[in-house]
Amino acid sequence: MSLLTAQIIALLEDPEAVKVVATTDEQGRPHVVRREGFTVLDDGSLAYAEGLESSQTKSNLLRALWYDRYVAVTVFGKEGAAFQIKGKPVRFDFTSPLYKRFYQAARESYGKDSDITGVWLIAPEEVRNEAFEVRKAEEERTHPYFRHLDRESLKRPLST
Repeated sequence: MSLLTAQIIALLEDPEAVKVVATTDEQGRPHVVRREGFTVLDDGSLAYAEGLESSQTKSNLLRALWYDRYVAVTVFGKEGAAFQIKGKPVRFDFTSPLYKRFYQAARESYGKDSDITGVWLIAPEEVRNEAFEVRKAEEERTHPYFRHLDRESLKRPLST
């Protein structure tokens, strides 16, 4: 069963939604970049094309694949929708029909001289709704005493 709901899949495939990929380098320093063209495959994994052979993202994803590390994909939609998907890269594809499909899409979108290095497949293991209202409700439910000292006083009108 896929962790990705129809809403998340629609956001990932929405060209207007902002998608970012977060990885870490060999020292654990974060690297976060915007990426486009995500597809959710039948098995529930995320697929997207990496365009540059020497990109830091590609290096970090390769390291995550080799050393069984997590990466995160966050998608931001209209009206505050936001989901973070944590998972592990499971394959870098550069020969299959899936690669050909992404390659043709890149050439159609960016011109006949465009290229991709391959298609990354990421297996989701955890999904978190990052919409502010959802995060706030969860915080109030799980941490009812985590409140700023002025919060209660702000509910009362200021006296003049």
